[in-house]
Amino acid sequence: MLISNAYAATATTSDIMSFVPMIVIFVLFYFMLIRPQVKQAKQHKSMLETLKAGDEVATTGGIVGKVTKVGESFISIEIAANTVVNVQKHTVQTLLPPGTIKSI
Repeated sequence: MLISNAYAATATTSDIMSFVPMIVIFVLFYFMLIRPQVKQAKQHKSMLETLKAGDEVATTGGIVGKVTKVGESFISIEIAANTVVNVQKHTVQTLLPPGTIKSI
């Protein structure tokens, strides 16, 4: 009627072995997905903190220009002569090498 004690005692080793693939998958996800994203987010945050006037940047919307003013959450980007656009700071995707805008 009920499960015998002997059967319940032998099931523990197979139960542990059934969790091993799940643990391996979690470890793979950590090293292949989670860890690189956290590292990239830290690099992006430090790049945003070091932005200063005169830097050449590209935004996620495709705007390329020179930073003229940096605020707490917004920056001003000069995209052409006498044309300044205000964008949110987190939309800056990359910091371009100096002189990139002249070569475009």
